[in-house]
Amino acid sequence: MTMKHEIDQLQAFLRRHQRVLVLTGAGLSTASGIPDYRDKDGVRRGRNPIQGPDFRKSEAVRRRYWARSMAGYPTLAGAAPNAGHHALAALEEAGRIHGIVTQNVDGLHTRAGSRKLIELHGNIHGVVCLDCRRVHPRAGIQEWLAQANPELVPTGPAGEVVPEARPDGDAEVELDEFQHFQLPYCAACGGTLQPDVIFFGDNIPPQRTTDALQMAEEADAVLVVGSSLMVFSGYRFAKLAAQANKPIAAINLGKTRADDLIGLKVAASAVDILPLLL
Repeated sequence: MTMKHEIDQLQAFLRRHQRVLVLTGAGLSTASGIPDYRDKDGVRRGRNPIQGPDFRKSEAVRRRYWARSMAGYPTLAGAAPNAGHHALAALEEAGRIHGIVTQNVDGLHTRAGSRKLIELHGNIHGVVCLDCRRVHPRAGIQEWLAQANPELVPTGPAGEVVPEARPDGDAEVELDEFQHFQLPYCAACGGTLQPDVIFFGDNIPPQRTTDALQMAEEADAVLVVGSSLMVFSGYRFAKLAAQANKPIAAINLGKTRADDLIGLKVAASAVDILPLLL
């Protein structure tokens, strides 16, 4: 099947279905300079992620997270929406998609102009106090971290600051000593801060889950973009669509957990394909 024929099929998919739910993953943001979690076979790269329960009960784990996040966050802060993000915003504006559920925490859909959007796993640009629940801008926390831990401020040419940043703002860095690292704290109450994202081992807030499932129920088809669907929180939407006999299409490089459920799959980069659907 030629690429032109696949594009024609995707166009026909969007014409046939008036309420397409788009489910996006880390593969959409790679063209913005944010690395993907997994390779083309769906195998996770790098170290195991920090677990939410461990973060909250262990100060040592929090030190490790914030030290690495201090190094990794500039990659996300400097990223800009790519042509794929802008194409999805334009498709929404034109009424050709029903809404977007994203597994990404980078905030790029909002910056591109998407409005009917659910950030399933939260947004890395916010930091929540676990004690008073106040939300702080992550950029402000980054400034505080740099002032409190000047020896860890990244240096070097642009693009070489964090060669192995992760999509959640973490980074593949090794530090000999974490115990002297100064942890950020809530400026309002002095409480414990956590990025406003869903860590592994944590549950998505019930209302957010309800809203996402409602959007999925209203949809008459699903388009997966840049996601291997290896995490159940994303795979469930493909599974629910298949159970309801709703067609599923995908734009994704490499395998997905739902390959046996997907009727139309384009093995290409989303940034190359989505603008052609406008």
